[in-house]
Amino acid sequence: MQQKIIDYLGKITEEEQAILDGNPEVQRGLYTSEHEFIIDSSKLLAKGKLIDIRPHTRFAYFPSHRHNYIEMLYVVQGQLSTIINGTNRLSMSAGDILFLNQQAAHEILPAGETDITVNFIILPEFFRYPIGMVDKENMLVDFIISSLSGTNSATDYIYIQAKEILPVENLIENMIWALVDKNAASHTILQVSMGLIFLNLSRYAELFNRNMPDSSELNLLFSILNYIENHYRDGSMQHIAEASGYPAYYISRLLKKNTGFNFKELLQKRKLQQAVYLLEHTTLSIDLIIERIGYENSSYFYRKFREQYNCSPNEYRSSHSLIYQSAPSPRRP
Repeated sequence: MQQKIIDYLGKITEEEQAILDGNPEVQRGLYTSEHEFIIDSSKLLAKGKLIDIRPHTRFAYFPSHRHNYIEMLYVVQGQLSTIINGTNRLSMSAGDILFLNQQAAHEILPAGETDITVNFIILPEFFRYPIGMVDKENMLVDFIISSLSGTNSATDYIYIQAKEILPVENLIENMIWALVDKNAASHTILQVSMGLIFLNLSRYAELFNRNMPDSSELNLLFSILNYIENHYRDGSMQHIAEASGYPAYYISRLLKKNTGFNFKELLQKRKLQQAVYLLEHTTLSIDLIIERIGYENSSYFYRKFREQYNCSPNEYRSSHSLIYQSAPSPRRP
């Protein structure tokens, strides 16, 4: 992280100065007008904004609270200690990321002056563009964003030790600078950066909620979704059962509970997502696309494609292809 950003984020705020001057509590009125401590996005976001940042308030205990938005905590420097849902204590270090959805409650222990954490305040609508970037390419990312946005309740939070993932660090720095700089293109920069963050994080599913209490089921779920993402062409229930050490019936029940689909349905969904990507971004023939995604029966592929997208592959390509739509029209003699 560039020093000028650290210096900007490390400035003592008015609230922090009041704490240092003898008022040991955070000022609840800055965050909510409700009796229950639910931090209100309208207190923190300017009208019409979907995302912003604020440095976490140091020097005082921040009592248990929820948010009516999605929060992303990123430790820039030092440490941050938080307790999630009253039981899961988490000690975060520089480079760590914590996503919390609207159902998660957490409290934060006092931080020192050199402990700098950024709070990203994010409305669910902000994720529409990042989802659009990835939902045809990455089932795991689609599932994670859906969980955070509230359409899937598999988890209230996602914790990633991302210190060694350099692209993610660079992208988060890019987002912080865009929010500080407030240039005209910042909204697009922020949405694209967030989509790229999730795409990069999807390569490290084994790091999600690692070493957290009661996270074994969620870790298995992430591993299965990651397996489908990487083996959609020839993956099998038998293989994932052997690799994970869990019986097939348990895996099926876990997937159905958290995604609404069984293993075979998710595998097929991922194949069709890849077919759509190839239709949009390449000039490959339909027969070659069918072969590339692992279908042996072309009639079955055509039937399932129409069921999913209400059109044939050729019809989809004619209306969605990024290559054909961007190609220049031929000149008339």
